[in-house]
Amino acid sequence: MNNEKNKPASDEQQFLEGPQSRLSDLFFTLKVIRDFIRGFRAFHFLGPCATVFGSARYKEGHEFYELARQIGARLSQLGFTVMTGGGPGLMEAANRGAKEAWGRSVGCNIVLPMEQDHNPYLDKWVNIEYFFVRKVLLSKYSYAFVVMPGGYGTLDEFFEAITLIQTKKIKQFPIVLMGKAYHKDLYTHLQNMVKAGTISMHDLDLFLFTDTVEEAALHIKKYAIEQFGLHTRKKIIPIKVLGEKE
Repeated sequence: MNNEKNKPASDEQQFLEGPQSRLSDLFFTLKVIRDFIRGFRAFHFLGPCATVFGSARYKEGHEFYELARQIGARLSQLGFTVMTGGGPGLMEAANRGAKEAWGRSVGCNIVLPMEQDHNPYLDKWVNIEYFFVRKVLLSKYSYAFVVMPGGYGTLDEFFEAITLIQTKKIKQFPIVLMGKAYHKDLYTHLQNMVKAGTISMHDLDLFLFTDTVEEAALHIKKYAIEQFGLHTRKKIIPIKVLGEKE
């Protein structure tokens, strides 16, 4: 017997099955708003963030874990709050690197049945129920995106960020795709898309493809810090009567 058939549908599954009752859709919308407000209250005073995407499956000692750890430290040294999906693996590594460099480290954790608890290297985190809300929050506060090796989720986040930039829905923030050997077939496919005419040659310039932490840091410094004047941005002050905290 397939136990999956006997499980009650989640809110998202039910919502995406098609038209629901007006009351059901209203309740779902209110839950989405609750998720957004939870994220807004948690992250409003972070200052400029850089988001690191990557697999939850690589453990300490793996070369990609150490690379993500170096990236987290270097982003902190540039003055960014390091934001991740809040989970284990390369997310943990980036948050850990930030903490080890005495920087600020935050996570936007997704609530899943089998995964995932937030990692122990976070100064602040929020648990989000809906994937699409989480993706918005990971983009909203960030002036740079670093894409480490990962699976479907990591590639989804990479393509969402680059699509938003390509279509000018957000400004041209720097994106760094780390791991030339790991992503070589992906990059070949992107070049084939240029040949097929489904993207332009210019679209390949929307991200930096590298293995080098320092090259990534210089790229982000030029196209995020200098381009958007991040060192001169005014700090947002919490309003205590609203229960706001930094």
